[in-house]
Amino acid sequence: MFHKEGTKTILLGIIFTATVLLLSDNFIDTIWLRKLIQIGAFLILVIILQFFRNPKRSVILNENQLLAPVDGKVVVIEEVYEGEYFKDKRLQVSIFMSPINVHVTRYPMSGIVKFSKYHPGKFLVAWHPKASEENERTTIVVENNTFGAVLYRQIAGALARRIVNYAEEGMQVVQGTDAGFIKFGSRVDLFLPIGTPINVVLNQKAVGGKTIIATKE
Repeated sequence: MFHKEGTKTILLGIIFTATVLLLSDNFIDTIWLRKLIQIGAFLILVIILQFFRNPKRSVILNENQLLAPVDGKVVVIEEVYEGEYFKDKRLQVSIFMSPINVHVTRYPMSGIVKFSKYHPGKFLVAWHPKASEENERTTIVVENNTFGAVLYRQIAGALARRIVNYAEEGMQVVQGTDAGFIKFGSRVDLFLPIGTPINVVLNQKAVGGKTIIATKE
């Protein structure tokens, strides 16, 4: 299964590959060069398909668990000052996505969307300390009775040039369902209340909609 945000890109990739195969068969006589070009076209199509893959995942809803919003590696666990929405100290957990990760964003918990805002910005590498404040990004706050208000931020990387966010203020959202998409390498930051028990460690691989980031009884 592929994400709907990749429909146009996948179609263009198929057209490009088919065109290269047709032209190379008709206009390139050197066998090794023709095969090399054809293999290259197929590889580009495979890369496009794997990037926009959207695997089905069965999510076990649990209001006492905060799930990973994306696939990737946990690169930050620290107390920071969050200055856009909370304007106080929060516990930040950041997950970095490489171009080979699934790039679907999923709601980390069920609740009401209290805030959703897009920010244009720079395209620093996603692991840069200032990426969370200076890069193109979206900030979304979801609130429920267990965790209170939790903020997650989609951040574009050096290659990412488009962030898709489906969250709108006032929406009732369901844990693990599709919340958006980020094209190419990027990252997502979570900002949790101080003292929230964290279930992951640095450099751990996270799976969106599966890995438990935090628990609260």
